[in-house]
Amino acid sequence: MRWSVRLRATVAATLIVAAALAAAAVALTTILRADLERSANAEAAQRAGVAASRLAVAPMPAVPESDAKRAASPGPAETAGTSGAAKTAGSPSPAKTAGSTGPVKAPGVPGSAKGAALTITKEGASGAPSEASLRTVPDPDVHIGLPAEAAGPGWGAGAYTTASTVVETGAGPVTVMARSSLGPAREALAVLNRLLIFGIPVLLLLVAAMTWFFVGRALVPVSAIRARLADITARDLHRRVPVPAARDEVAALARTVNATLDRLERAVEQHRRFVADAAHELRSPIATLRTRLELAPAGETAVEALCDVRRLQSLAADLLLLAALDAGAPPRADEVDLGQVAAEESLRPRPRAGIRVELDVQPDVVVCGSRPHLARMIVNLVDNAVRHATSSVQVRVAAEGADGDGAVLEVRDDGPGIPVEDRDAVFDRFTRLDEARTRDAGGSGLGLAIVREIVVLHGGAVAVTESGGGGACFTARLPAHRRTPTND
Repeated sequence: MRWSVRLRATVAATLIVAAALAAAAVALTTILRADLERSANAEAAQRAGVAASRLAVAPMPAVPESDAKRAASPGPAETAGTSGAAKTAGSPSPAKTAGSTGPVKAPGVPGSAKGAALTITKEGASGAPSEASLRTVPDPDVHIGLPAEAAGPGWGAGAYTTASTVVETGAGPVTVMARSSLGPAREALAVLNRLLIFGIPVLLLLVAAMTWFFVGRALVPVSAIRARLADITARDLHRRVPVPAARDEVAALARTVNATLDRLERAVEQHRRFVADAAHELRSPIATLRTRLELAPAGETAVEALCDVRRLQSLAADLLLLAALDAGAPPRADEVDLGQVAAEESLRPRPRAGIRVELDVQPDVVVCGSRPHLARMIVNLVDNAVRHATSSVQVRVAAEGADGDGAVLEVRDDGPGIPVEDRDAVFDRFTRLDEARTRDAGGSGLGLAIVREIVVLHGGAVAVTESGGGGACFTARLPAHRRTPTND
């Protein structure tokens, strides 16, 4: 399947834009995801840093001496013989053994969650415990604990990113962990993906429509040039293609085509002038030679020479007529009764007197054109049929069409006919079939070419088909002349 330039340009532009948009979408999504994740990591690190800075500057509260002594004496709930028991101020922990360290839960506070007072008990140098109370700003996304303490199952998993740091406090090293949600980042990426999924096809449709429109506008001058070139024939080489106002490649093409038509017109004009001049210059010596041969003493040589001179004279006349037809001059617009002309020209004496010419002429078949040209067309068709007929030639003239707006001329013979592969070639100039070349009285090879030129000049068409009796049937169709009705 052959695609037009407009369609190929539209498809190419759409594919290029689609590839560019796909690459841009992948790059944009990748960069945005990395940037959003980096922002979430920075936010988690910032939260951890803020919490760590507050822990680092938290004051060490003074422990009252009475409390220290009370803490040093064993209580009834403690195990005998233990020393260095870890306790939380105001909240003893019977589960702790003497000498243990670690966070002690405040009453009513789970674990070491933010917003609660976290008390870490550490054994002093003299065996008496010392306490540090560390407080943080309430934040559910920050976890504080000892380095060996876990943040809890699932904390920071899923749509979160975490950051941790270890800070030295008065009670020892403490791990601060913070998390930042990835939900906003994923939501932003989902919105971007929806925009790309629906926006890219719409943009591609817009690109295809605009490319189709603008390429079509750019090809309008090309279509005008093509249409004008299709109408230019050998008879109107003076016509030129339109040159667009824009100074682009199409305008350069139009100027080049016009320059080529100029050269072609000059070459064809020189050829026509040469043919016309040569044929005109040959007429006088040929006429003189024919006169001398006709006045010469009778003899076989003189008869053969006179026959050749007649053919040469006919050839010169045909060349002159073809040169005039090639000049493209419009024929005279006369009303010609085609049936009357056909009857007059068909009944003229022919060299082969034994061939019978039959007429089937419909009256009032009027065409508009040149009577001498139409008469020459009929003469050439009848002469060609008589030359190849076996016994008879039929000439038919009739009107055709529902409104009688056409005229048809048929010339049939009962000869050997014309092969299918040669039916177009017989209208070329200087074309003579092998059988015709064997005849001494054969034509010059220009008769049917003149017929075609005359028919085309009058706006018609000519073709050859097989006759009913096996011979050839030449059919010429011409537009009929419509008479304007007059009021009496």
